[in-house]
Amino acid sequence: MHYGRAGAAVPGIRTPGRASFIVDFFMTGMPGWSSEVAPVIPVITIVGWSGSGKTTLIEKLIPELRNRGYRVATVKHQGGAFEMDREGKDTWRHRRAGAVCTVISSPSGLALVRDMDRDASLDEIRERFIHDADIILGEGFKKEGWPKIEVFRDGPNPEPIFARSDDLVAMVSDRSRETKAPCLGLEDVKGLADLIEDRFFPGSKRH
Repeated sequence: MHYGRAGAAVPGIRTPGRASFIVDFFMTGMPGWSSEVAPVIPVITIVGWSGSGKTTLIEKLIPELRNRGYRVATVKHQGGAFEMDREGKDTWRHRRAGAVCTVISSPSGLALVRDMDRDASLDEIRERFIHDADIILGEGFKKEGWPKIEVFRDGPNPEPIFARSDDLVAMVSDRSRETKAPCLGLEDVKGLADLIEDRFFPGSKRH
């Protein structure tokens, strides 16, 4: 099982190389992060066919969870290459010159872009980079064995991907579906947040 109960301790971040050390140095100064141990942050992934409305659901779910007092982190899986820098910017010039890792820092935020020779797992991303959140919402990562909320609606795709999967926590759809988990409406964000609280934070509801 990938996810854990909030408060369970895991080893701190490892620093196997120069680029990773830069990340660790900045993260130890982030609010809520201890260099000794970190809690295991629960993860739930939002999955579904392309164009089903995954990002829209996450946009609605984040403020609902925040209003209940939870700090939410998100991780988006991208199937192909992406470029966050704009041509001509200083960090873009750093990377074009050959930097394997570039960090940009300001009083209001910090961002890191580094070279990868493989697709990082969500578990690795959580362990190395996310330490001041109560829950992580992943968009995509459908091949990994995390608890899942699937978004599905009538359209070109004949059926949901995970309707019969044990990983399914909820189906969010435009009509009732036969699934192994509760099926909620596309606008029932409160009901979905209730379900997440029951699953990951039993006995500690904040609303």
